[in-house]
Amino acid sequence: MRRTSIALLALALTACGGPAAPAGEEFSLPTAAAYFSTACPEPGTRPVTDKELTYWSMWTKDEPQGKVLRLAADCFTRKTGVKVTVQWLGRAYLRQNLLPALNTETVPDLFDQDLTNIRTAITAAGGTRPLDDVLAMRTGDGVVRDVLPAVYRDSPAIRDAAGRPFAVPYIVMGNAWWYDRKKLPDLRPPRSMDDLYALFGGRSVALDGDIGYYAAWYFDQLAARYVGPGGLAEAAQDRTGQLWKSDPGFLRAAEHTARIAGHLVDGWDAGKFPQIQQRWADGDASYLFMGSWGPTETREYLAKQGGGQDIDYGSFQFPMPDGATHDVIEVQQVAFGVTAKARHPEAAKAFIAYFLTRDLLAGLPAVADSLTPRTDLPVPSDLADLKAALEDPAKKHTLFMDGLDGVAGGKFAEQVFYPADDALLKGRLTPAAFVAELATATAAFWRTQG
Repeated sequence: MRRTSIALLALALTACGGPAAPAGEEFSLPTAAAYFSTACPEPGTRPVTDKELTYWSMWTKDEPQGKVLRLAADCFTRKTGVKVTVQWLGRAYLRQNLLPALNTETVPDLFDQDLTNIRTAITAAGGTRPLDDVLAMRTGDGVVRDVLPAVYRDSPAIRDAAGRPFAVPYIVMGNAWWYDRKKLPDLRPPRSMDDLYALFGGRSVALDGDIGYYAAWYFDQLAARYVGPGGLAEAAQDRTGQLWKSDPGFLRAAEHTARIAGHLVDGWDAGKFPQIQQRWADGDASYLFMGSWGPTETREYLAKQGGGQDIDYGSFQFPMPDGATHDVIEVQQVAFGVTAKARHPEAAKAFIAYFLTRDLLAGLPAVADSLTPRTDLPVPSDLADLKAALEDPAKKHTLFMDGLDGVAGGKFAEQVFYPADDALLKGRLTPAAFVAELATATAAFWRTQG
């Protein structure tokens, strides 16, 4: 079970909502029940003219994140009188619903998704408006700019071509090697790739190979350490394809990836997600490289299985390979955006500021086991190692897959990278042949794009 610091809410809230805990008072995450029964906090910013807003969400209403956002929407209505109409559309809606709607007058005021998708699908199409002014708005307990660390609110990943922010983050996601501390109590994070292979021993690594970007993570993690943030996306956009060959870091990353493939559990390439992830949860494998949602998904699976089995989640990052010079960590942010055609932008922006109030945002770690960009919220113990790595000043932040999955609207990864990576993992391509295939296929891909 998740062992977060759980206590009665130390929030000085009255029946009509009140201030956050006094300065210096320790803030403990509430239980889920306490969170949903706590009075709504007061907003720091109230819309003057807008009386409604429409919000399209990547979550479903019954997901933990959706439940937290539903409460925030209800509280916003109670405290400001602004009616919030939410459509819970799920992960694929950005390209299936919002992108086609940009050429119509039927667009939401507010929407959310991860930064890569917002940038490549919506911002690139001129569908978002800059949100500089949101950074100056008041939450219920501060100013947006002050409660969001600069590493998130000012990162290049969140800025448009003109250098202005097109989104405001509310969830931070990372990835890591996960293991069960109960089964591996003496594990020390590996300091070299040889240490990592020694940890693996035999076939101890779980991978749902039918998920392209899960399988791609090994190569992209290693390559980013050789070529630095943005290096993979740059090679993917080189119309000659020759960058894959000219930088020796790609070949070295491929060589390590091929070695990791030798440690994958039998059946990794024959199952259907989440079968192999569930095998890891059942103890059939010792290690799983997964996003920060891994503990939540596997815990839910074990709970449904019954029997009282649980995992004491520990995690560590990829070590630096020999010759690599970029100590990177992948980070992705789920963020709010406001459409360029929004009819109620004032209300949409005020809602963003309101949701970043600590007492509301606390629902994400408390209910959804999610990390947030605010540094004054306790961290679920499952994610403590990952949170520490994300905040390590020695590490350079880079996007998931280094942004490669956003090249050409995702078509490059689907048509070029994933097939080659799959062949590398299955031993159908040697590391050298893999690099050569990327070079040839990249050039061919761009010839078809005009």
